[in-house]
Amino acid sequence: MPGFKINVAFLSRETLLSIRKKSTKTSFKNRQPVDEFNEDLFLQLYVESAVKGWSGLRLSYLEQLAPVDLTGQNLDDELEYSQENALYLMKNSSNFDAYISEQVSDLGNFSTSSKKN
Repeated sequence: MPGFKINVAFLSRETLLSIRKKSTKTSFKNRQPVDEFNEDLFLQLYVESAVKGWSGLRLSYLEQLAPVDLTGQNLDDELEYSQENALYLMKNSSNFDAYISEQVSDLGNFSTSSKKN
């Protein structure tokens, strides 16, 4: 997808555990603690932490990522970044979700090395 750039943040194991903890609620049933995981809250917090913006996401690219009705729209127009748009893509595009998850957990994508020759 030429021209489409995504700004993401590195998510450490500690950050991911923190997001998971915030998304888990402990309740008691028959005097026993039961953890209830809120997947929607997890995904919302994950997107807020991981996806920091994008540029160049044309509507024609959006059609390839998620089910959308773009009838009457110019496919060369760009979809502006917003938390809601990022969350929609994470929920509805397994390719986008997989790409983001792969990128944010690879420290090599965020470090600069200065090799001396």
